[in-house]
Amino acid sequence: MLKPERLKKDDTIAVISPSWGGPGLYPYIFDKGLENLKEMGFRIKEYPTARMSADELHRNPELRAQDINKAFADREVKGIITSIGGDDSARVLRYLDTDIILNNPKLFMGYSDTTGYTSYLNQKGLVIFNGPAVMAGFSQLGSFPPEYRRYLEKFLFDEWSTLELPHFPSYSDGYLPWCEENAGKIIPPVTDEGMRWLQGEKKSSGTLWGGCIEVLEMLKGTEFWPEPSFWEGKILFFETSEDNPSVDYVRYWLRNYGVMGVYDKIEGLLFGRARDFSDKKKKELDETIISVVKGEFGREDLNIISNMSFGHTDPQIILPLGTVLQIDPAAEKLLLSESPFN
Repeated sequence: MLKPERLKKDDTIAVISPSWGGPGLYPYIFDKGLENLKEMGFRIKEYPTARMSADELHRNPELRAQDINKAFADREVKGIITSIGGDDSARVLRYLDTDIILNNPKLFMGYSDTTGYTSYLNQKGLVIFNGPAVMAGFSQLGSFPPEYRRYLEKFLFDEWSTLELPHFPSYSDGYLPWCEENAGKIIPPVTDEGMRWLQGEKKSSGTLWGGCIEVLEMLKGTEFWPEPSFWEGKILFFETSEDNPSVDYVRYWLRNYGVMGVYDKIEGLLFGRARDFSDKKKKELDETIISVVKGEFGREDLNIISNMSFGHTDPQIILPLGTVLQIDPAAEKLLLSESPFN
């Protein structure tokens, strides 16, 4: 796998809007995110799409791809962070210049609709990052537990060869209504009860791949979907969006992976904490995951963990696609066993 260089203080980060034009509609939320990135020690370089209107971005998928290609080619830029997600990255993928991207590996991070980019570019051989975006994650940094900022700085700046995936004392299901006086503010947090170890008793390890489950549905059957052999030795991770899909739809999507033979090939299955799910619905989701993977496709030995701190709740951990994760059910620990950086 092609790994990017580790980031350093004073590095330049490119900020792009490859999905939805949120910064043009809510500049105060976007600017708060840039402010927090600068406080972490980064220089910011806004690309043309960063504040482009949502309508113009929607009409110009090729323009969005151009910003991605140029940011990877830009020698001044050491990392790329998306402004926010959206719903149509699938329209942009055909315009990516994968030769430029693979010849200039660097941190590329976002979540939600950014899954379209991260899932595809990882198949091409690039280690790439599912994590916070400028408007949804970095903008609210001051509202999260202080442990979270320390975690981000350790992940991005420190040299490490192994890193245990953390959880934090509290989490939030979203943000206060986006207006200037609410910039950086979150819905009142609640206690994080931690990961749920649904099944599995033996240690396993595999290479991370996944993202927003609804976005991945948009790629099935396209040239951007993995070949059958790709699934061997993977640890698959899913998270649901703020659209709050029904548990029945999640069942249908999971069943499709089983029909493709994915569960026979992977080494683990991770689920992010489902945003806006009631406690009852979270329990139903856990039961559905087991009923499909174990009940319908016979993988009673597969390590499955839910309620993890990634995806559409905050604060969220960073999951580097293309790096090895170790699962230890007895100790209830998840360990990145290699650095995603050179």
